[in-house]
Amino acid sequence: MTDLRIRPAGPEDLDTVLAFWKTAAEGTSISDDRDGVERLVARDPGALLLAERGGELVGTVIAGYDGWRCHLYRLAVHPDHRRRGIGSALLAAADERFVLLGGRRGDAMVLVRNERAQHAWRAAGYEPQEQWRRWVKHLTR
Repeated sequence: MTDLRIRPAGPEDLDTVLAFWKTAAEGTSISDDRDGVERLVARDPGALLLAERGGELVGTVIAGYDGWRCHLYRLAVHPDHRRRGIGSALLAAADERFVLLGGRRGDAMVLVRNERAQHAWRAAGYEPQEQWRRWVKHLTR
């Protein structure tokens, strides 16, 4: 896997990332638009990590740190490139980022119905915390 390159996304990558998520990511979010991802990259330039092979985008993860907690979102690997260590490499890069920033614990948003993703997260050392529930409120302008 020496040809795999992991790097932070820049503003020039956002359209490619959004198109990639339509193919590789499961589920959608209210923030899955140009404006939402643009704000993410502007506020935390190192948070959106891209995995590239031969110049082609093959994986993503958002490794956001708010100064208190480390949050992981949008771990996605292109279907044609799965089971080749890309997700593991992205999570290792996210962990490294968190440690450098002083983070102590990472948490991940994982869809209950996405059993393949649950296996990947477990393999990376993450485990569900059944005592917690996610509470959500959509904010309007």
